[in-house]
Amino acid sequence: MPTILVTIAYDGTNYSGWQVQPNGLAVQQVVEDAFEQLLKERVQVRSSGRTDAGVHARAMAASFTTERDLPLRAFVEGANRFLPADVAIQSARIVPEGFKPITMAYAKQYRYTIINSSVRSPLDRLYSWQVREPLNLVAMEEAAGRFVGRHDFAAFRASNCVAKTTVRRIDAVQILREGARITIDVTGGGFLKNMVRVMVGTLVDIGKGRFTPADIDRLLQRGDRKEAGSTAPACGLCLIQVVYPKEFISLPAGA
Repeated sequence: MPTILVTIAYDGTNYSGWQVQPNGLAVQQVVEDAFEQLLKERVQVRSSGRTDAGVHARAMAASFTTERDLPLRAFVEGANRFLPADVAIQSARIVPEGFKPITMAYAKQYRYTIINSSVRSPLDRLYSWQVREPLNLVAMEEAAGRFVGRHDFAAFRASNCVAKTTVRRIDAVQILREGARITIDVTGGGFLKNMVRVMVGTLVDIGKGRFTPADIDRLLQRGDRKEAGSTAPACGLCLIQVVYPKEFISLPAGA
């Protein structure tokens, strides 16, 4: 049976997150329902991670095995016929048997979008966090660099996070401003529950002058969530890409 790796884009506004759960509609559920209609068999779609309720994705990576031998484009075009307008398969590839999308991922990139304006932006309201107060980007950029490396991020996770270890690798934190729009790109090997959102919330608090850039070092050392900044709203967060070693990919997307 071939193992298929797909990338999935979705607007998370109307979903309880990626993972199937008892209460609320999950993205995983509608994707598995679509493939069941296409393949005439129930498949379990295993993702590269979870996104919380309201979080979006440009390219969530997920895999499944199937007994059906179809052209790769059929897994894209066929499944999309059965998906709602806010979810779409972007590409499909064959990967080796035993491929595990979460453990074999080398890095993930998230992007957080802020609208830094006293006037709200109706067209951005579902995909950004409106911050009314002026932000000091110089201080935020200095603070962002202190996240890079391998650190204990216990202070930057949800209180109900059940991860066995809180040490994570961050490769880059980049901040870009264009007019009122500020984007914060965070790339790393893996993330704790709400980790990016707490990092962003703390950076915004630094931009407001509530913390200094040097406070990041203290928070990483002390590991107390109560001392870190606020948790940024889910709507501003988007999973941009999941990076895998090239040897795991055997065919080009959409072949």
